[in-house]
Amino acid sequence: MLTNPKDLLEKYWGFTTFRGSQEKIINAVLNGKDVLALLPTGGGKSLCFQLPALALDGICIVVSPLVALIQNQVDSLQKKGIKAISLTGGIPFNEVNNLLDNCIYGNYKFLYLSPERLKQEIVATRIQQMNVNLLVIDEAHCISQWGHDFRPAYLECSNLKTLAPNVPMIALTATATKQVVKDIETNLGYKDSLFIKDSFYRGNLAYKVHWDENKKARLKQLFSGEEKSGIVYVRNRKNTIEISNFLNQNNLSATFFHGGLSKKDKEKKLDSWLANETNIMVATNAFGMGIDKPDVRLVVHYQI
Repeated sequence: MLTNPKDLLEKYWGFTTFRGSQEKIINAVLNGKDVLALLPTGGGKSLCFQLPALALDGICIVVSPLVALIQNQVDSLQKKGIKAISLTGGIPFNEVNNLLDNCIYGNYKFLYLSPERLKQEIVATRIQQMNVNLLVIDEAHCISQWGHDFRPAYLECSNLKTLAPNVPMIALTATATKQVVKDIETNLGYKDSLFIKDSFYRGNLAYKVHWDENKKARLKQLFSGEEKSGIVYVRNRKNTIEISNFLNQNNLSATFFHGGLSKKDKEKKLDSWLANETNIMVATNAFGMGIDKPDVRLVVHYQI
């Protein structure tokens, strides 16, 4: 079994070198240190916990707020032959029970769950029975009421340290002011921890603001011409359907995504977009911004 992070990086991801502060973060985690990492979207945050978790004996518990992000990461790990499980909403109790048993006895390496799951007694009890090697709080800005997506259930994440004592924890985000960083460290009980912040400059990205009376016409223009894979973010569920219908009526391939969809519909829509069967995803922030899709060429915030 490989335990060297660079060997694991080459075996599973095909890379021979790390990016930015990845190696520093990974080594800190392997040395048992708590870490708060502030890295840009696309900066390789997931590798910072996936690699040390693979190098260590046991299972890594990942708390993440968005079903689409969880599904994307679990699918990616499974395609690499790495055993990963997700506990999202809409799973019957018997199935939850079986999945947790697999985490204890089935040599799984990753358990992804929503913060709300931590409130369930069966989940808390089973975590105490697992050989946990690493605790991960993804999208950690959700802990703070000053973060852009405050989620009260995230305040329970600190309980993980009680359920799995003496296990290192890594908190990751691409969005945190000084106040949010302070809130995260305080809530998680960080003391002798490592704080890492990489540059957010992305030379391959251009930002533009358009002032238009007819926003739909401009949106159509932006996606017209060559087929582009893209995302359109809107404020509410109703808008996802309305804008998606408008794009489809104008011979553009679009679908919609929001938090009110069933687990099956979310998976179907995400898979269709990832496979380029659908070009444009119109979504609320329930879709997240960390989906791993290398050919996205346009991201539109339709309603600031």
